[in-house]
Amino acid sequence: MIKENVQKILNELPEGVELEAACKTRSCEEILEAIGAGVKIIGENYVQEAEKAFEVIGKRVRWHFIGHLQKNKIKKAGRIFDMIETLDSIKLAEELDKGCAAIGKVMPVLIEINSGREEQKFGVLPEEAKGLIIELSGLKHIKIMGLMTMGPLTGNPEDARPYFIETRRVFERIKSLGLPEIEMKYLSMGMSHSYKAAIEEGSNIVRIGTGIFGQRV
Repeated sequence: MIKENVQKILNELPEGVELEAACKTRSCEEILEAIGAGVKIIGENYVQEAEKAFEVIGKRVRWHFIGHLQKNKIKKAGRIFDMIETLDSIKLAEELDKGCAAIGKVMPVLIEINSGREEQKFGVLPEEAKGLIIELSGLKHIKIMGLMTMGPLTGNPEDARPYFIETRRVFERIKSLGLPEIEMKYLSMGMSHSYKAAIEEGSNIVRIGTGIFGQRV
């Protein structure tokens, strides 16, 4: 099932759009099957889970962190991940910069946008993204490479579209500034139920879990 799901999704994706397997709670066997079917990016929500999978899988794929990064996990995250998609504050960025400096690494990051303006969710508000990015642009061991958003979780993919549109507008606005050291390359939007709408609105990384692995038990 996993192999067939991955191949179906890969066949549907337009050129330039990358598939990221969202692997929260998934076993190494499931992840390896997805990789065997063509998945090249693994998205993990928890550093501890990623650590266990990384021991088995290693660097045969790219590892993206898509959960909320805690300060006490930054050193481990710096060693495992190839990108942090959920940066949303100066404090966290400074800690990450420090942690990556200690291991001689420049970490690609995406700024997480709270496009639904939901109080319980992490992420920076759309109108605050530009200011945060300008503040972070001087850090030497992180490299801002775009934006990520979740949007409110609803059953209807069309309900997510306005949040994708707004995040794309923020992305284009920041890109047009031509800020030094900032490379607005990636727009990570869309999950299993909404990735087609996200792609139509400019996403070039889609994060799919259930659509690959089935419902979590």
